[in-house]
Amino acid sequence: MSDAISGPGASGGPVVEGPHDPEHDPRASYALEPEHVARLTERILTTTGRTTVVHSPLDGAPLANIPQSSADDVAEAFRRARIAQAAWARVSIDERARILHRLHDIVLDRQAEIIDLIQLESGKARKHAFDEPLHIALTARYYARTAHKHLDTRSAPGVVPVLTKVEINRLPKGVVGIISPWNYPFTMALCDGLPALLAGNAVVTKPDAQTMLSALLGAQLLEEAGFPRDLWQVVAGPGRELGTPIIDRADYICFTGSTATGKIIARQAAERLIGCSLELGGKNPILVLRDADIERAAEGAVRASFSNAGQLCVSTERMFVADQVYDRFVERFVARTKAMSLGATLGWDADMGTLISADQLETVTAHVEDAVAKGARVLAGGKARPDLAPYFFEPTILEGVTPEMTCFGHETFGPVISIYRFHDEADAIARANDGEYGLNGSVYTRDTVRGRAIARQIKCGTVNVNEAFGATFASIDAPMGGMRESGMGRRQGSDGIHRYTEVQSVGTQRLIRFGPMFGMSDEGYAKFMTASLRIMDKLGRA
Repeated sequence: MSDAISGPGASGGPVVEGPHDPEHDPRASYALEPEHVARLTERILTTTGRTTVVHSPLDGAPLANIPQSSADDVAEAFRRARIAQAAWARVSIDERARILHRLHDIVLDRQAEIIDLIQLESGKARKHAFDEPLHIALTARYYARTAHKHLDTRSAPGVVPVLTKVEINRLPKGVVGIISPWNYPFTMALCDGLPALLAGNAVVTKPDAQTMLSALLGAQLLEEAGFPRDLWQVVAGPGRELGTPIIDRADYICFTGSTATGKIIARQAAERLIGCSLELGGKNPILVLRDADIERAAEGAVRASFSNAGQLCVSTERMFVADQVYDRFVERFVARTKAMSLGATLGWDADMGTLISADQLETVTAHVEDAVAKGARVLAGGKARPDLAPYFFEPTILEGVTPEMTCFGHETFGPVISIYRFHDEADAIARANDGEYGLNGSVYTRDTVRGRAIARQIKCGTVNVNEAFGATFASIDAPMGGMRESGMGRRQGSDGIHRYTEVQSVGTQRLIRFGPMFGMSDEGYAKFMTASLRIMDKLGRA
């Protein structure tokens, strides 16, 4: 455990207490009591006898030994899940919704424990860890309240009014495979699975190896809320070993992660003709227009760029600022960035925490060093801070980034943003759309009508006006996902639950049949149907 550090950081902001603070000592946390860790890890389906040690990015100390699963364990997980799903599909929608409501309450009641564990595994600031139980509570409440809207059988017009009745059913896919990432280990482990459960499916999930405990705590809370234990199976191990066995058995695949891996999953899913939803990489833009509220835009830019140390799928890595406000905006943005409190702590006093791993630190450092070597200017930050935590990197603003620099077009996934000046809005929109990604974007302007018009021209699955990402991401009725190489499919809203259902049409015919009747010939039937269609069309136009 590192000693306490106080005083200004290298980027100008204060440095807060380290994780040894007795009020927020991770070793004293209930989340790490051996008995609790044992109860969590016993949820992993494993017969290998192998374990792997996970360490906290806060200080590099070991957290737990995580049992590892095999391909045979994956097969067993699906076998159990299919048995549980057959019974679960017969449970009423109202009962499933009631369990989701209970989960909502449990997550809010247990949020301190959840947040502690998220921070211990990911190193993020506490206020960013709070976003995770918040998002799960919002998701559980939304789907519980809208269950019938999304899943009830609905009627459709029949071809012959009154005599033809058509009903459309939403049937569960079966068993959904979910491969979730490390950056939001609690919410990403659960949020895609909740609508799957509500729709009558079972889930087999493989959380990222670095953040298994947060995902396992989520599984525990699902059972406490009332979901049958076998309905949510957890396996653990490298994606290269378990990914294919999961895809080979699932009825649907949900993946959040890199574009490169997403393409592999899409090909494997296509081979089996099963559906998949993929939320992948991004190089997300912000546009600050000439009439933007400078203070509001600067505050939003800090959250957009440095929430969870930039390790957020919808965080911003490119910022385009109008000539008319560029100097004033940059001054305020840099000042706000330098005033951030940096620290690896379980307390509420840090504005930004650490990166999660040596790999992330290596990528961020390489991108910044490459940009600086090729002429970019560092306006804030720019350095690793091992005095704060092993993988800590300062919130960094770069100016003068050009296409030959790695960070120009490649996703950094760290606390680094490049800022560019633009002369006219058409040019800014074109530059925002440059590249192959299209996940999230932001537009800052006092004219919200114009902001929404510009948003429609930005090739991103979500675009926020006068907000970084929360306006879309926290609005659970709004679909969230990427265009182009940022993915396919959507989480949240009706899209987020309908992806886990098969649509079935049931038609009931009365009195007449579709064929010659009353002694008609085939030719006479064709003439009768032609005349009937003309009459129905005229009635419909009246």
